Amino acid sequence: MKNRRSIRLRGYNYSQAGAYFITVCAQNRERLFGDIADGQMVLNDAERIATKCWNEIPLHFPDITLDAFVVMPNHVHGILVITDTVGAKNTVGAKNFSPLQSDQRPHGTSKTIGSIIRGFKIGITKWMRTHTHVHDVWQRNYYEHIIRNDDELNRIREYIINNPAKWDLDRENPSVRAKNFSPPAMTEWV
Repeated sequence: MKNRRSIRLRGYNYSQAGAYFITVCAQNRERLFGDIADGQMVLNDAERIATKCWNEIPLHFPDITLDAFVVMPNHVHGILVITDTVGAKNTVGAKNFSPLQSDQRPHGTSKTIGSIIRGFKIGITKWMRTHTHVHDVWQRNYYEHIIRNDDELNRIREYIINNPAKWDLDRENPSVRAKNFSPPAMTEWV
């Protein structure tokens, strides 16, 4: 297997306390989670499962607080806040984020942003493979941005909340890409 270049910040501890803006894209940017109509997300079952899995992250990782979140037709955006630097001492691996049964309790897992997103992706992938014809749900990686101050946090929250209304300009929208249109970079909120 080829060595792949990491898109993570070299030397940064992704288990340390702080806020992180996360974007996870569907494989080939397929519209798996619904569509946008009149600036609003039209829900489907896959979107509901993605939202449920996201909302259950703190059940698996008690040191995580959730902030703004949106499911788009072919990607999700969310803000995760690690409230306490927990380190990655116990690295059992990613958990399955399928909806928890009432008697399930989280077991030791690595508590990095990577392990959290890996578990989130696994839960939705298992559901999709069981309930749909889709086998490859996610692209290989995810995008993250370390949020450095309150002004930036507020701009990113606004970006997430307004993302459905701006779908016609979204660089993740295949229609925008097909028009060879160059929308504003996501760094507009930085």
